[in-house]
Amino acid sequence: MKIWLKYLIGIVIGIISVLIIPLDSVQSQATLDFIVEMVLRFGRYTLLPLLFFSVATAVFKLRDEKLIVKTGLWTFGVIIASSLLLVTLGLLTALLIRLPRIPITIEKATEIPTIDVRDLLRRLFPYTGFEALIDGAYLLPCFVFAGLAGAGAASDKIVSKPAVTLFDSLSKVCYIVMSLFTEFLAVGMIALMTRWAFNFKNIISAGVYTPLIIMLTVDLILVAAVIYPVILRFLCHEMHPYRILYASITSFLVSFISGDTNLTLLINTRHGAESLGIRRRVNAVTFPLFSIFGRGGAALVEAVCFVLILRSYIPLPISATDILWIGSVALLLSFAQAALPTGGAFIAITVMCVMYGRGFEAGYLLLKDAAPLLCCFAAGFDAFTAIFGSYIVGVKTRMVIHQEIHKFI
Repeated sequence: MKIWLKYLIGIVIGIISVLIIPLDSVQSQATLDFIVEMVLRFGRYTLLPLLFFSVATAVFKLRDEKLIVKTGLWTFGVIIASSLLLVTLGLLTALLIRLPRIPITIEKATEIPTIDVRDLLRRLFPYTGFEALIDGAYLLPCFVFAGLAGAGAASDKIVSKPAVTLFDSLSKVCYIVMSLFTEFLAVGMIALMTRWAFNFKNIISAGVYTPLIIMLTVDLILVAAVIYPVILRFLCHEMHPYRILYASITSFLVSFISGDTNLTLLINTRHGAESLGIRRRVNAVTFPLFSIFGRGGAALVEAVCFVLILRSYIPLPISATDILWIGSVALLLSFAQAALPTGGAFIAITVMCVMYGRGFEAGYLLLKDAAPLLCCFAAGFDAFTAIFGSYIVGVKTRMVIHQEIHKFI
């Protein structure tokens, strides 16, 4: 059975669970939250070991084959270009289509979350490199440590041969274990979908956010079914771009239901290797980088939501200066969400409100109730970006072994 079908069955069971299981009590909610937390812990369990050994091995091979610069340039080029594209699309749709204003809340801001860039830089280089292997949310320190290990090994291949052989073997073992975990995660989708459907039901019942949800849905379909396939057709001369869309079904389901980019990374890694045929030395590097930096979906959601906040307070045209400010800040904040695998989009919206000032510091409270769903949309955009982007890098570095669509997992 195809893996996307297994996950879809779990999602359908989750929807049915919402209809037949009462979840209105505090105890029921606490139980569901505990189960969801355990599912997320289970899903991420193999992430760091796989990341460390796979990145170290991949960087060694890329440096040995003199492909590390080309791979890095294409990866970061696609990340930046896709983020620019998505934030521009978000601004255009939000400005051209005037959404109904959201009623102003009388709630006051209490503790406002922030994104501390200096703290991220400090955590990037902890006092000992082994600390980089214990943070399951902030993957960049582990990626850097593994990359340095792989690059160092490539400088003296004779001395490092035993270590590289060991790392390569452990990478394959971790991949096998990870594949097993992702198979069982289909069962965990029941709990994730139950929580998602419960939140969605409450958000929709309010009626305030329905136009915003419709706009984000249309943008998502436009990006996944039109823009990305067209780019793939002309940039990579891919005659069947929708097969890449087919390969991204499971990744989208996981990201959109969980809102967790780190959990999605494991599914992306499997589909990149087994469905799209991206070779491991590229697959192991590009997908983590997209998970860490490729948050163009968050930038799109931030831009759309901030325009809606401004129009809810002041029904006047937004100036060109403000439009440029919204796009630039949303784009920059998307690159600073490396330590936020979940909830990063809404935290960035709060930061934008505080940075903008002028009495809008508490503007994010207008979207507080819809925050879980907004973050799921952001993760869904980013899942498609990671799949299409990594495939582009694989094609441009000639590291793709094309698979027949019937062989996709």
